[in-house]
Amino acid sequence: MNNENNESMNKQLTIALVAHDKRKADMVEWAVFNADMLSKHKLICTGTTGGLIQKALEDKGVEVDITCMNSGPLGGDAEIAALVVRKQVNLAIFLIDDLNAQPHEADIQMLLRQCRVHNVPIACNRYSADLMITSTLWDNNEYVPSEPRYIKFER
Repeated sequence: MNNENNESMNKQLTIALVAHDKRKADMVEWAVFNADMLSKHKLICTGTTGGLIQKALEDKGVEVDITCMNSGPLGGDAEIAALVVRKQVNLAIFLIDDLNAQPHEADIQMLLRQCRVHNVPIACNRYSADLMITSTLWDNNEYVPSEPRYIKFER
């Protein structure tokens, strides 16, 4: 799933990358594995995660357009959620620590909810992230995602 499968992606995406403390190593490893592909897109990250990704990619000799927001507990999740609402994020990858309580749980749920409400694909594990970034739908001009409909199901 490295760069070879993404050579044909022409659309530049804005990708949000967020990872809890105990998932940061996983996120950095994923970003390094996908470094060539990620270098073609704009990355928006929460503070600490963004700094770690930027350093790891620089160490690999890969230049990347990365914007760091605040760290999650200091409002970074909320800042990214606001970008989702303004349709400024195409894809979000959020590696969540599901085994430990987070002090900013409300912000986490808000980011997840805004991605769902505003129809932004969000991956919460590496497998789904790999599937989403390698999708041919990104460059398919005939594909238009249907907007979520919040209506009562009638038979």
